[in-house]
Amino acid sequence: MITDKTTIQDHGRTARQLLRAHRYGALGTLSKKFDGHPFTSITPYMVEHDGSLLILISGLAEHTKNILNDSRVSLITHNQDDPHIQTQGRATVVGHAVYQQDRAGCGKRYLRYFPEAQTYFDMADFNFYRITPLAIRFIGGFGDIHWVKTEKYLLARYALMDEEDALLAELNARTAGTNRLWLGVDCDGYDLKIDGKTERHTFKEIVLSAAEARAALAAGAA
Repeated sequence: MITDKTTIQDHGRTARQLLRAHRYGALGTLSKKFDGHPFTSITPYMVEHDGSLLILISGLAEHTKNILNDSRVSLITHNQDDPHIQTQGRATVVGHAVYQQDRAGCGKRYLRYFPEAQTYFDMADFNFYRITPLAIRFIGGFGDIHWVKTEKYLLARYALMDEEDALLAELNARTAGTNRLWLGVDCDGYDLKIDGKTERHTFKEIVLSAAEARAALAAGAA
């Protein structure tokens, strides 16, 4: 049984925020070649609106062969700007990596965040896999350690998922000609590319629609 030391809801959102703030992690798979021995590789990932992770990987890669043999995986990311490795925030997602048939649909949002992956996306050998968490191990710092249940991490469908494209068009029209490019807006915050560098900004409260996002931005979230 998975238990948490304190209230779970806050840790669920904090874990999502940490995962959304970073762009790559260490992916753990079970080696087909070495009879289930743990195998770890580095991969970019994107956190979807609901909290699941999307990865774009090659069929020739060792981790993909492992996933096709056994879908059980884990992925860990951490505060990559903090040199104090033992006390920094980090989150490990434990789940299954599942092949995604809607390649074009996955690529639409993924390539906004990773335009450098366009070359890989154009290769038929690269495909998307979604990691839906079974549990999350969240460490906020020394002594701040929790198992987070998925029902307190994953989100049911909300309006902003369908409204994001129109909202981004509106926001980017406002900042046209500047060094700011809006990449995405989700329930927890938004991502801007400023002078080529991606910056993550969080909302004080969860927003579930474009109208709520506009209100949060107008209140000074930007």
